[in-house]
Amino acid sequence: MSYQNRNDIFPGLEVEIILKKDQRSGKRTKGIVKDLLTSSAFHSRGIKVRLEDGQVGRVIEIID
Repeated sequence: MSYQNRNDIFPGLEVEIILKKDQRSGKRTKGIVKDLLTSSAFHSRGIKVRLEDGQVGRVIEIID
């Protein structure tokens, strides 16, 4: 599964994201996907999602 393909990301999936404010530091935030915000099928920097706690960022890793 790839964090860059929209088809691999779905609500309920546990992921690690990078928030906009953490892009320089690379700090990761773990959570459960609530909504997919990227409409295109592929995004080179990761699909943008909203977590169940309301935080928004790009997926950088899918947790199995």
